[in-house]
Amino acid sequence: MLSYQHHYHAGNPADVHKHAALAWVLDYLCQKPKPLSYIETHAGRGLYDLGDAAALKTGEAAQGVARLEARFATDHPYRRRLTQTRAAHGARAYPGSPLIAAQSLRRVDSLHLAELHPAENAHLRRNLAGYDVNIRQQDGFEMAQELCPPTPRRGVLLVDPSYEVKTEYESIPRHLTQIARKWNVGILMLWYPILTSGAHEGMLIHLGAAFPEGLRHEVAFPPVRAGHRMVGSGLFVVNAPYGLEAELARITEVFAAKG
Repeated sequence: MLSYQHHYHAGNPADVHKHAALAWVLDYLCQKPKPLSYIETHAGRGLYDLGDAAALKTGEAAQGVARLEARFATDHPYRRRLTQTRAAHGARAYPGSPLIAAQSLRRVDSLHLAELHPAENAHLRRNLAGYDVNIRQQDGFEMAQELCPPTPRRGVLLVDPSYEVKTEYESIPRHLTQIARKWNVGILMLWYPILTSGAHEGMLIHLGAAFPEGLRHEVAFPPVRAGHRMVGSGLFVVNAPYGLEAELARITEVFAAKG
């Protein structure tokens, strides 16, 4: 199935959670001169217009970036990426994780993105034109298996699927375990939705068994609209870099703050 279209959901609270964490991780890694690799398995289109009909139809950005952005310090890597995106693409523009990565990385770094949906892949290529990036229309886990261990070996893998295929909850622990065997120094970041059904819980049991030192972080928020089943956002990180746990605690405070 390839029906999921993230432009209906861009800038929602889950995006704020994962993008703030990702921007911090990349900023931290880029403080050292050593080159790094960034691999993303489910890239989407990389850039979104929060004023288009799809975004306005759901109103999810109003409950996400519009409500939460000001709670981050102006020099936070996430705020810097938002400012950079708007300066280049307009006030309504919102960066997906591929653009956040492209803006964060340096000439010595490598950027690899997979997006299987033909239309989204075409958008991705247009939106990241001008960046040095390897974009594939391929299953993201297949790409990761082919690339790992990447060159450079230092780096990050982001897995951010739509979970529209229910078997993803069962297959993801296996995929991450295989990738970790090949790339034992890679920072593996998995995003997952927290749904009222609890669909993620079995996956996390398997991940915890496979990666007992893994870092799990979740934030809760009200449904973005009546009947919406997502009530939180989760990250599971293998080989979490120094300082990430403290940063995630600050992100918890962002979501917990009133107003």
